[in-house]
Amino acid sequence: MNVLLLYPRFPKSFWSFEKMIELMGRKALIPPLGLITVAAILPQEWNYKLVDLNVREVTEAEWSWSEMVICSAMIVQKPDLLAQIQEAKRRGKRVAVGGPYATALPNEVTQVGADYLILDEGELTIPLFVEAVKQGQMSGTFRAPNGERPDVTTTPIPRFELLEFDAYAEMSVQFSRGCPFQCEFCDIIVLYGRKPRTKAPEQMLKELDYLYELGWRRSIFMVDDNFIGNKRNVKLLLKELLPWMIEHKYPFSFATEASVDLANDQELMDMMVKCNFGSVFLGIETPDEESLALTQKHQNTRSSLSEAVERIAKSGMRVMAGFIIGFDGEKSGAGQRIVKFVEQTNIPTAVFSMLQALPDTALSHRLAKEGRLRGTADGNINQTTLMNFVPTRPLEDIAIEYMDAFDELYEPSKFLDRTYRHYLMLGEATYPYKGEGRKKPISLLVLRALAIICWRQGFVRSTRWQFWRNLWSMYKLNPGGVSSYLVTCAQIEHFLEYRGIVRREIETQLAEFLAEEARIKAATPVEPVEVLAETAI
Repeated sequence: MNVLLLYPRFPKSFWSFEKMIELMGRKALIPPLGLITVAAILPQEWNYKLVDLNVREVTEAEWSWSEMVICSAMIVQKPDLLAQIQEAKRRGKRVAVGGPYATALPNEVTQVGADYLILDEGELTIPLFVEAVKQGQMSGTFRAPNGERPDVTTTPIPRFELLEFDAYAEMSVQFSRGCPFQCEFCDIIVLYGRKPRTKAPEQMLKELDYLYELGWRRSIFMVDDNFIGNKRNVKLLLKELLPWMIEHKYPFSFATEASVDLANDQELMDMMVKCNFGSVFLGIETPDEESLALTQKHQNTRSSLSEAVERIAKSGMRVMAGFIIGFDGEKSGAGQRIVKFVEQTNIPTAVFSMLQALPDTALSHRLAKEGRLRGTADGNINQTTLMNFVPTRPLEDIAIEYMDAFDELYEPSKFLDRTYRHYLMLGEATYPYKGEGRKKPISLLVLRALAIICWRQGFVRSTRWQFWRNLWSMYKLNPGGVSSYLVTCAQIEHFLEYRGIVRREIETQLAEFLAEEARIKAATPVEPVEVLAETAI
């Protein structure tokens, strides 16, 4: 069986970073870890080719070679996924689809012609699919029985060799699935459950061994939605990872996502820093405690969020964070309160979106009962998407606050100063262990990228004097962080364009929404005054 693994395009988004990735000589941020894991679970006697459409197009030879096309996608990839399914069917191929989008909204996938739906987690459902194919079944839907979750210690090493390594800025691996918390708007607990399941330390080290053998020597993103969901097992992993990193002379740096209670465990933060974790993404969402409590993100209300950010940064990890506007009961001015929090905590990269009701979440179920969902309610969580439900305050007010706050967060001067202040905090970190081999020669590709950043921001941009002043100060106060600092500064190359895209897209959708509201209002018959008076009597 010749299988073409096809990964759909991402739209331009907060995380696409096209201009920054182009500077680095790459084509995409991270590879499709799900598809190469699927390739490892499928029969190894089958033949596989992988095409990431964020990297390149499918060739005619690859289409002709394939007997079956297997796709996986997130909700944000929906438009291109549906297009690729239709193209594969036009070419007479059998198509199997899995991943978060198909699991959440399977009907949308079958409507455009998908033959097989491999839903839920592949360790359980791929064997069912394979058996059906071997028996000659031409279609089918395969789900985990009784909501069962697989033991990820049995998950094989992903087929990393199928990737075009030079195309990616970062590699990706996964240690755990699931999260112990119950945030109302989050679909992770729907997809993977509230009991975090982790791989064994030796299992993860084998994955790193394979990446090392294949020649990878750059950053690795631990794609876990909450890396510290099971702190005991994380510490067991880090205990084994440290000697591996020392032995291999620190070939990788790591980034991941974690809940803010990471700040309450200094031992864990120190262990992560020893193992070369350089950054962590936190789901802060909002500084408004009432909104956090209402959306059941109670873990963010137990201690000071600003102090948590400071503790993590001073431990040596750059903080990225997510923020959301539009929670129920939210008071006016939420956008400015988020801007103020980001500025006070010096978080360079603040992912800011309007709240979306994702399929099958507690939020979407509640809103459906209340009759507040709008349109298809598929929960496309891109930053250029208007809310898909009726909020408790005027949608127009929320949208205007959102656009203004996004603009302000990524105003170049503010972004550069925030980044500078954050790296000064990182410079205060005292590392318990400074391993051999941490300082490596900088490649010509990186030097070229840094030179372009210095040219654009140090000569072309209006913020050039600010750029050189901050860079000189960084060199004096935190010389070891200069190259990482410049890479973070490079993000503004993306946001200079993207903040304009956000405003244009939201303004267009808002105008359409308001026009529809006006049309509905105009079409609604109004009773004459005298009739109203009689009714009142």
